[in-house]
Amino acid sequence: MAGHSKWANIQHRKGRQDEKRGKVWTRVIREIMVAARLGGGDLSINPRLRLAVEKAKASNLAAETVKRNIEKATGTLEGVTYEEIRYEGYGIGGAAIIVDTMTDNRVRTVAEVRHAFSKYGGNMGTEGSVSFQFKHCGQFVFAPGTDEDKVMEVALEAGAEDVITDEDGAIEVLTAYPDFEKIKLALETAGLKPEVAEVTMRAENTIELEGADAEKMQKLLDVLEDLDDVQEVFHNAGL
Repeated sequence: MAGHSKWANIQHRKGRQDEKRGKVWTRVIREIMVAARLGGGDLSINPRLRLAVEKAKASNLAAETVKRNIEKATGTLEGVTYEEIRYEGYGIGGAAIIVDTMTDNRVRTVAEVRHAFSKYGGNMGTEGSVSFQFKHCGQFVFAPGTDEDKVMEVALEAGAEDVITDEDGAIEVLTAYPDFEKIKLALETAGLKPEVAEVTMRAENTIELEGADAEKMQKLLDVLEDLDDVQEVFHNAGL
């Protein structure tokens, strides 16, 4: 199945993350703390925490820092309590945006998110106003040039929902959220290493933006992503 190109957007996002390593660590630590608080500190029975710890390793966060923050979240050490809040809204050209945050001060966070939307051409929406346009799923993305037949064979045999070849040759594997770890293990066992392996909110449809509109939308997304309390920003703009 053919799909819209996502490779440029993925490379842009990875480049920004590399530039802002400290911010990546802050986000990973918050995810570890929330995952541990909700599901406990045992990685063997907490898949969300396992994924967060994998992200920590990939970003070269020290193992001792990971351990300390799990202990904080599970009550072994005193720490800050974060809550998860999702905001929804519209960007340039009516593009849908989801902003996932973790915060210890929801008044501050909503003010900052609302300000970013209004200042850079977007509008805050109500809960559920755009989330129906996205699917909560597991996503693996392989670089152009990866053996498409092998990816498809392994992924589908393991129970993946779909394998999509984007127009630039990148290969995308989509899974139901509960199957994420099973598919990940199958791909890794077959020697297939994805550039991206994450649980995400994937846009069902894309709104294409060009020229000034694309630049404005990218600016809005960048500003939202740079907010201290923001963990992830999902959107359906084709940039």
